Amino acid sequence: MSGAFEPAFEHGKVARTAVLLCNLGTPDEATPAAVRRYLAQFLSDPRVVEIPRLLWWPILHGVILRVRPARSARKYASIWTADGSPLKIWTEKQAVLLRGYLGQRGHPVLVRHAMRYGLPSIASALDALKAEGADRVLVLPLYPQYAASTTASVGDDVASWMKRVRNVPEIRFVKHYHDDSGYIGALAKRLDDHWMMHGRPDKLVLSFHGVPRRTLELGDPYHCECLKTGRLLGERLKLRDDAMVVTFQSRFGKAEWLKPYTEPTLVALAQKGVGRVDVMCPGFAADCLETLEEIDQEARAAFLGAGGKEFSYVPCLNDQHEGIAALAGIAIRHMQGWEHSAVEGDRDALERQRQRAIAAGATG
Repeated sequence: MSGAFEPAFEHGKVARTAVLLCNLGTPDEATPAAVRRYLAQFLSDPRVVEIPRLLWWPILHGVILRVRPARSARKYASIWTADGSPLKIWTEKQAVLLRGYLGQRGHPVLVRHAMRYGLPSIASALDALKAEGADRVLVLPLYPQYAASTTASVGDDVASWMKRVRNVPEIRFVKHYHDDSGYIGALAKRLDDHWMMHGRPDKLVLSFHGVPRRTLELGDPYHCECLKTGRLLGERLKLRDDAMVVTFQSRFGKAEWLKPYTEPTLVALAQKGVGRVDVMCPGFAADCLETLEEIDQEARAAFLGAGGKEFSYVPCLNDQHEGIAALAGIAIRHMQGWEHSAVEGDRDALERQRQRAIAAGATG
């Protein structure tokens, strides 16, 4: 059973600190079978689809999982690389870089990555960290803006793993970083660099992943946090209010979602004579299907087809120096008070602790 691994307790062992980066996930392959497995897990999460199971299950298994995998697989194939999914590649790289950045700043901690859906699972990553001696784990979801369907779902998965573990590590959880100055600065640097090479657009469109409007009415802060990210970024770049618009993409189903919708907004801008737009997706820490296919392919075609002259997609932060530095700053802030490794002078103290435990009847 996943999450059931339990290393034997060792007296006098150095307790280590770890950071677990969590992203949404991706199919293992760009094939209908792999996409079906991924969608089945993703769309079975009650945080993602808040419809009573008795109503949702026949729709999911009788319609969606029969029709959607083949169509989605073609979309994944259009962005797939020789090394696999872009989301997988970037998230792996972010974990490696983050460990290096934290080490350089005096925090030699373990860093792993996990996917909420797909592999590596959160449970398997936490198992591996426990096996490496981690007794303090900072869970850092790669969702700058909090939403119950993303951030809280990561918390659910961590909690499920904790239920199956006897010796639970100390867990801290990053709720959001939508207004973190390092994150806003990294977005601004990405745009500044892009504009230095290509000039400025007539309109900057910030496209965030959409959620049903009902979630806002139920108290989810996601909409407000997206707007705040946009406002802070506009202020950092000293943009006029009419130079930028915040929109929402990836609408699914017939219910009303957060507005304005990205693609209709782009079509309307083109029809009003806006010649060039730059589109950025600040809610995604790494490029993925929603940015590379939905925005850089579908939205691009819609804008140009409606009469727009030039469409430029600005990549996610990915492995950008400022983006990794921002994640390092966020992690350090949330790890305050945790000792990250024992210095050599503590080794004798740990050994004395182990010997006292053995004298009291311990076996290891």
